[in-house]
Amino acid sequence: MCSLPATTRPSDESVREVPVVLMVFKRFEHTARVLEILRRIEPTRLWVIADGPRDDRIEETAEVEAVRSLVDRGVDWTCEVRRVFAESNLGCARRVSSGLDQVFAVEKEAIILEDDCVPDPTFFRFCEILLDRYRDDEGIAQIGGASFGSFRDPSGYCFSRYNHVWGWATWRRAWKAFDWELRDWPEVRESDWLLRFLGSRRAAAYWTRAFDSVVEGRVDSWAYRWVYANWRRGGLSVLPGVNLVENIGFGHQATNTRRRISRLSVEAEAIRFPLVHPSRVRRHEKADTRTERRIYSGDGLGAMRRWVGRTVRAVLPAGSR
Repeated sequence: MCSLPATTRPSDESVREVPVVLMVFKRFEHTARVLEILRRIEPTRLWVIADGPRDDRIEETAEVEAVRSLVDRGVDWTCEVRRVFAESNLGCARRVSSGLDQVFAVEKEAIILEDDCVPDPTFFRFCEILLDRYRDDEGIAQIGGASFGSFRDPSGYCFSRYNHVWGWATWRRAWKAFDWELRDWPEVRESDWLLRFLGSRRAAAYWTRAFDSVVEGRVDSWAYRWVYANWRRGGLSVLPGVNLVENIGFGHQATNTRRRISRLSVEAEAIRFPLVHPSRVRRHEKADTRTERRIYSGDGLGAMRRWVGRTVRAVLPAGSR
């Protein structure tokens, strides 16, 4: 096990007012890495959302308790900590979505991290600036921290239909659109809406399979539901010009990411300030085309497509944390 090193306290300017949500489960060393960054940022409000151990995994009780204790010890700055701990295992999709329901019943906006998402410290300022800038813009659904090379600008960002959730931020007003049941999917599926929306038969076929797998219960994913909610309401995501969050969840404790995938395994780097804001809110079509081809439906060789096809599970399955 690892311990949290001493850190230099930040100046008043770097004390963060936006609440941070940390999703944890049983991965001690991963959680410690994220806590190291949080100690440098010192958010004034921290929500800790934790799933419970699975009944058929005897060893998980101790692992889950170790992570919860780590968080209790690691938050050694002045901070209001709210703990939402499940006694039994809810599964990834239910734990994340129900946890965020509780967060946004109280908070108007939040920055969200999982235990395997290690952000560059500039990620927090990036989120703060843009949460404020687009707070009342119903066309913006989230601020993303992950970028996989589809758009590059060391001090800028663009707007995308793809809401990557390896480090992100959003508002209560946007989360209200989250629909666990995907109630209108059967009707939408029978129409040509997805084809018209995506402009590609290959992409429409890929995402039809994804949404089918959620509705039919073959995939335990809150992320696909979040994608669907934003697509149906026309919500865009901010895509940073550099990758601000590294996913360290590749390894033996993961369900889907046991093997490192080069296109998705991108180190975090700092974004430059002041940010250069786009002159208008408009989807970056070229970046989205590259994202769809590189990460999702692709040419039949896309990394994410191979991954989902092999496992028949979502990006965030039960027990993957």
